[in-house]
Amino acid sequence: METAAALPTRPRMRAELWILLGMSLGQSAVYSAVRLVERYLQPTPIGGQTTTLNPSQSQVDVIDLIIQILRIGFSLMPVVLALYLLSQHGASWRARLGLVGPARAWWNDAGWGVALAAMIGLPGLALYAVSRALGQTVRIDTSGLPEMWWAATILLLSAAAAGVLEEFVVVGFVVTRLRDLGRSPWTAIIIAALIRGAYHLYQGWPMALGNVVMGLVFGWVFVRRGRLAPLVLAHWTLDAVAFIGPEVVPAEWLDALGVA
Repeated sequence: METAAALPTRPRMRAELWILLGMSLGQSAVYSAVRLVERYLQPTPIGGQTTTLNPSQSQVDVIDLIIQILRIGFSLMPVVLALYLLSQHGASWRARLGLVGPARAWWNDAGWGVALAAMIGLPGLALYAVSRALGQTVRIDTSGLPEMWWAATILLLSAAAAGVLEEFVVVGFVVTRLRDLGRSPWTAIIIAALIRGAYHLYQGWPMALGNVVMGLVFGWVFVRRGRLAPLVLAHWTLDAVAFIGPEVVPAEWLDALGVA
């Protein structure tokens, strides 16, 4: 934690939180809440609705590829702003987010990342299957991309971008700034977890609740270990499996699991 003299003023830090969230995941949370209301107002039950992640952006393949790359790149601009804000007064954002240390520390991060992915992924899959069976979660189509040579690469890059964006902003920046403002660790963790759940409301309230639990676990690990890398790796692993899995797993298996 930086000393108080090295930090921006409290009003400025509060403004930074509102501005950064308002232009990124906080904005997504508001739209997601409105989208959930819309889903319940539609004649088709929410369980019969579908949401498509990574949709195609053009009928012209090369333009689709270019737009996909641009979309991924520009989606990370809030992360750049977050790191800039954490670097004020000569502070090191790498140190503040625990992205420093010897090779052994990074190997430990990798181990934690894999463990977190398994801890969250398997219950998450079960939650999706149960909430689909209850008719309270939309069908999630993880890829709307055409069957082109670059599709798998774009899906993996999208998974990486989502992991970087969410963990750097919601955990790295929000939790750090809330603690700078004097909030207790658990207050910061809970607020960040609720934000994470809010921008997943478009999938249905059970999946949003599951993401709150994920946020609590991730926030606790960050506060406890002071390192962000395990969360990014775990998030990338979860999304990579979710995005690529349906493309390689036989449809019969997905039907049996209730996730098709």
